[in-house]
Amino acid sequence: MGEQRVSLLEDANEKQQFMRHLLQDVRSLEYMLDNDWFEKDITRIGAEQEMVLVDKKSFKPATIAMEALDIMKDKPWLETELAKFNLEITLDPQEFKGKCFSLIEQETRYKLKAIQDTLDKLDSRLLLTGILPTLRKHHLVMDNLTPKTRYKALMTAINNQLNGNEYELKFVGIDEIHLKHDSPLLEACNTSFQVHLQVHPNDFVKMYNIAQTLTAPVMAIAANSSIVFGKRLWHESRIALFQQALDTRAANHHMRERSPRVSFGHDWLKESVVEIYKEDIARFRVWISGNVREDSWEKIQEGITPKLRALQIHNGTVYRWNRPCYGISPNGKPHLRIENRVLPSGPTVIDEMSNAAFWLGAMIGMSNAVDDIRDHITFPDVRDNFGKAAKFGIDSKLNWFNDKKVPTSDLIQYELLPLAREGLRSANVDEGDIDRYLGIIEERTKKGMNGARWLLRAYTHMKEEIPEDEALTILTSCISENQYQENPIHEWNEPSALDLKEYHPYKLKVSEFMTTDLFTVQPGDIIELVAEMLDWRKIRYMPVEDQQGNLVGLITSRLLLRHYVSSMKREDVTNICVGDIMIEKPVTIGPDATITEAMEIMRNKGIGCLPVVQGNELIGIITEMDFLRISSRLIQRLKDQDPGDK
Repeated sequence: MGEQRVSLLEDANEKQQFMRHLLQDVRSLEYMLDNDWFEKDITRIGAEQEMVLVDKKSFKPATIAMEALDIMKDKPWLETELAKFNLEITLDPQEFKGKCFSLIEQETRYKLKAIQDTLDKLDSRLLLTGILPTLRKHHLVMDNLTPKTRYKALMTAINNQLNGNEYELKFVGIDEIHLKHDSPLLEACNTSFQVHLQVHPNDFVKMYNIAQTLTAPVMAIAANSSIVFGKRLWHESRIALFQQALDTRAANHHMRERSPRVSFGHDWLKESVVEIYKEDIARFRVWISGNVREDSWEKIQEGITPKLRALQIHNGTVYRWNRPCYGISPNGKPHLRIENRVLPSGPTVIDEMSNAAFWLGAMIGMSNAVDDIRDHITFPDVRDNFGKAAKFGIDSKLNWFNDKKVPTSDLIQYELLPLAREGLRSANVDEGDIDRYLGIIEERTKKGMNGARWLLRAYTHMKEEIPEDEALTILTSCISENQYQENPIHEWNEPSALDLKEYHPYKLKVSEFMTTDLFTVQPGDIIELVAEMLDWRKIRYMPVEDQQGNLVGLITSRLLLRHYVSSMKREDVTNICVGDIMIEKPVTIGPDATITEAMEIMRNKGIGCLPVVQGNELIGIITEMDFLRISSRLIQRLKDQDPGDK
């Protein structure tokens, strides 16, 4: 969950003191490793479950996390996340053997039900999904930041490091997203199921390198985050979104390399876990501190295991997808864990547990099969696999041992699943658990179906028939229903436009239903161009913008017809340009206005379209056809629900 008792580093003396604690913690960690302090005789696994909260009717984010926490304040396992529409639970560590996965699944379901019982009182529900389909940019305003010191300090610290004016989100899938945002709260789009594996210190280098190697195939089969703000992007868009949300770097004219705070890593681990901590201290400035009073080196001298709080605070602000974690076991001994952060939340609890079992089994199986993974595959290939799997998921083709290029499904089905099965058996995991969870992974590979693939297929089909917002709402409602039914993703049916019983578009913001794929002209363009474009695109309105993208006018088909009728009565009609006949100050609307406000303006003004502007910049358009699509869908829905019309 991360250290909550932190503050922003503003005083130079405080910063220097924190750095001293940080360096002492590194020294103490090295000492404990060199002198065999760490727990060795047991292996535990654990997990953290993040979730998003949605309104029961609209399936849009519900910013009621603090209210829910207030009702459930007697539940120490429940905690906040970055945004008011997220929560997180910590699951009890289990010894890695027997029915460990069934026990974690049972505990997860119990805790999720307790949360849902509370959310029922708040007309909300929880959802397990990597990125909520109905989430929009306007939900990521600072007013929705969870009101805790840690989060405010973190946002301020990131903003202080920003080498520019805004954060930029830019990547391409089926669609393309290219937008700017004024805060790093974009990070709150992501929800994960984070799995921990306790590792013997002497095995940490070997196991960490195996974790890096397995990241791509495990992420590919688990991918569940292919839609962002209504755009079809990477199969696991969390990867790009998380990195860019916290990327404070600016482009420059030189080739100097600056590492992003969120990264996969730069090379194999070679000697010790301490290498990672040292690299992160060397590469990344300290952002936040805490009231660290413990002198870790003094604790070492007293024979007491130190908490290494400064090191843990800094480690919590450097986001490796496989992150080392230090902890203290109930017996007072320190231990090391590898935290897998690539697994998304959802689509269901059993899918999450299957992902965890596959990763953990493959980790043990691979460690039993190879002495040193570095002898079989290069780090550039492993890093390349990471990018491919994030983009293409189950459809990717990966680099593998002996320079082979293998389709992900084949690699998983014929090599990694048997390896995972043997790994779980060697850990004495219950055979029923092995069959249940790895069987789900096998079915996914055979059917070529995971959360990302289901989302892309369903959304693409629905977008051809119904408005975007309604399609996203149906997707989200179907995710919720399938989670309630506890159906694994490979058994989900494709949703249809009839799967949503109620739809309430009157609460929509303009930004949620405006058209953003715009065709525009400039004032100096000839009228003939406008006429042809209106005919080609079968549209009636043409915004006029300047070279900077600012709205300067509007051409309508009626205005164009009036021009041609008038020109028939005149002889000198040459050199007439858009700027000569356009409406110079068209009525506009902002993206945060509601659909009802837009409708009222158009009705009162007697106009058929509204350009949408942010300041002076043209960002979209609303026409009467948009309202016709929405109203026709509502009429069709009423018709379908009328028993007398069957």
